[in-house]
Amino acid sequence: MFCTSCGTQLPPGALSCPNCSAAVAFPVTTAGPLPVINNYLVPSILVTLCCCLPIGIVAIIYSAQVNSKLVVGDVAGAQASANSAKMWCWIGLGTGLVLGIGYGILTGLASLGGR
Repeated sequence: MFCTSCGTQLPPGALSCPNCSAAVAFPVTTAGPLPVINNYLVPSILVTLCCCLPIGIVAIIYSAQVNSKLVVGDVAGAQASANSAKMWCWIGLGTGLVLGIGYGILTGLASLGGR
């Protein structure tokens, strides 16, 4: 490591430069960039509005947890929340489709029975 003031090479463990007596500035290390994890917020909102309200709300709650867990450094927890949000989106979509198809069949049968 070198002195930031005069450029003299510093001995290991030095707290000040032996040449100019400037305090040694230690570089700050960071943990690196946060990983990018899909939070599935848009699909969660679409499932809530179009398919199944209660299941969509559960998906939105898990989606909202992803970014807050990433900020505090809980990458595994963020990934688990993202996986849960994705799972609830698929469950909500499937439930909405089954209920929609069932409603269509019942409505069709009711219209045929009225003749």
